[in-house]
Amino acid sequence: MTHRLPTRFPLLLLLTLTALTGCPKPPTPTPEQNYSDVQFDVTVPPETPVNATLLLSGEDAAFKGPSGQGLELVYQGGNTFTVKARMPKNQLLVYTIRMTAPSEQTAIDMLGNAMPARRLEARENEENVSFNVERWGQPSSGLQPRTVFVVAVPATTPPDDDIYLAGNHELLGGWNPAGVKLYKAMNSSYAIELAFPPETSLEYKVTRGDWGKVEKTATGAELPTNRFHKTGSGFQRVSLSVGSWADFSAPPEGELTGKIEYLRDVTPTHTLLKKRDVIIWLPPDYDTNTERRYPVLYMHDGQNLMDATTAFAGEWGVDETAHELVGAGKVDALIIVGIYNTSDRGPEYTQVPDDRYPEVDGANGGRADAYGQFIVNELKPMIDGKYRTKPEAEYTGLAGSSLGGLVTMYLGMKHPDTFTRLGVISPSVFWGNNDIVTKVEALSGKPPLRIWVDIGTEEGSSSQETVEDTRLLRDALENKGWVLDGDLKYTEVEEGRHNEASWAARFGNVLEYLFPPPAP
Repeated sequence: MTHRLPTRFPLLLLLTLTALTGCPKPPTPTPEQNYSDVQFDVTVPPETPVNATLLLSGEDAAFKGPSGQGLELVYQGGNTFTVKARMPKNQLLVYTIRMTAPSEQTAIDMLGNAMPARRLEARENEENVSFNVERWGQPSSGLQPRTVFVVAVPATTPPDDDIYLAGNHELLGGWNPAGVKLYKAMNSSYAIELAFPPETSLEYKVTRGDWGKVEKTATGAELPTNRFHKTGSGFQRVSLSVGSWADFSAPPEGELTGKIEYLRDVTPTHTLLKKRDVIIWLPPDYDTNTERRYPVLYMHDGQNLMDATTAFAGEWGVDETAHELVGAGKVDALIIVGIYNTSDRGPEYTQVPDDRYPEVDGANGGRADAYGQFIVNELKPMIDGKYRTKPEAEYTGLAGSSLGGLVTMYLGMKHPDTFTRLGVISPSVFWGNNDIVTKVEALSGKPPLRIWVDIGTEEGSSSQETVEDTRLLRDALENKGWVLDGDLKYTEVEEGRHNEASWAARFGNVLEYLFPPPAP
C-alpha cells in the first residue's frame, strides 16, 4: 500500500523529515561575511587647517565610531585624510563629512551650497571609497564673495614664526606688516579666508610680522611689484609661494645714481617720534657750480625712493629719474631729501585717528602734526644749514604716496609758509572718513600751493584708495579756487596700481610739473 503526504503537509513535519533524511541546511553567515572593510580616502582643500578634526557621520551604527559622533579621519600628509571601518554589506548607508575643530564647518561646493549626503552599499570584502571636498564653510543662499589665500613658505621659515599678509585694504591691515595673521594649513602651507567686496583691487605682500622679514624672490631680490589680485563675486582661491625671506637672504647689490649722502639716526625732539635716517640726492652740478643754490623736494618713505637694499617693495628710481630729467633740462636742478619712515608710519602719516584700523605703538593715527613739526622746525633747518638750498617756501616741495600722499596734502595746507609745491600721489583720502576733504572744504582761503594729485584706476576698494574718493579731493580743491591744469594737476592713471613700480613710472611727470625749468 502506497502512502502519500497531504498536499498541505505541516512545515514543521517537513523540516523534521528533511533532517532525518540527512539533507544539508544552508550555512549561517558569519560576521566576516556580513561586513566589508571599507577605506575612505578624502582629499581636502589646501586651506584646511592642519589641526582639523574631520568626521564621517551617518545614522547607521557603523558611522557612529567610538565617540558616537562619527568616524574620525586621520591626516596622511599632503591633502589626504583616511579612515578604515567595517561596514554592513548590501545595505544602503547615507553619510556626510564635516569639520568639528578648530571650528564647526560643513563641506560645501564652490557656490556655497552644502555638498549632498553620500551613499554607500558595500558588496566586496574590501572596498575603497575616494572623494574630494571642494571647500569648507557654512551653507549660504546665493553666491557670496570669498577669497582664500594659500601661502607656501620656504623650508628656512622658522616653525614658530607667524605668517601675515600686509596690503592696501583694511582687512589686510592697511600695510601694517603684521596685517592679518594666517593659520597653519595642509602640506606645510598657511591660509586665510577673507570677504572683500567684488572688484576690489588688492596689493599685498607676505611677511613674518616685520618689514625686515618680508618675502623676497628665491634669489633674495625684491619682488618686481607688490602681489596683485582683483576679487570677484564668488569664491576664489589664490595660491602663492614665498621664494625667500629678507632676513635669510643676501641683500641685492644697490645701484645709486648721482651724488648721494645720508644723515644717520636723526632723532626728533618729540618723544613720540622715533629716530630715522635721511637720504639726500644732490644735482649733477652741485660740486662744480659752487655759487648755485637749489630748490628742495622733501619726500616721505625715504628708504623706498633710491636704494633697493632698503626698499621693502622695490624702489622708485628717484635718483635715476631726477638725474635724467635734470640733465635733459626738463626739470630745474634740485635737491631731493628722502625721510625714512619708522614702525610708526601709520600714526605719523595721518592727521586724525581712525578707529577702523589697529593701533600702532598706542595710536591708530593722529601724529601728523608732530611729524610735520619735526620736518619744518628740525630737519629743514638742518638741510638748509648743510646744503646750498633756496630755503624760501616758493622753492620748497613735499611729496609722498598713499598715506604719504595724505600727509603731504595735510602738511601743505598746515604749513604753506614752508611748502608750496605738493606731490599728492595715490592719496589715502579715505582715512578718517575722508577727513582731508573736510579740511580742504574748511579752508578760509586758498593758500599759494601748486598741487599734483593722481590716482591709479586699479588701486583700491570701497574702503581704500579709490578714484571716487580722489575725485572728491580734486573737486574740493577746485571749489576753493585751484584751477585744473593750472595750479592743480589731476591725473587718473589707467591700470595704475598701488605700488612702487606704478609710482616710479609717473614720478618723472610729478617732477616736471612741480619743478619745471626756470624761464630763460
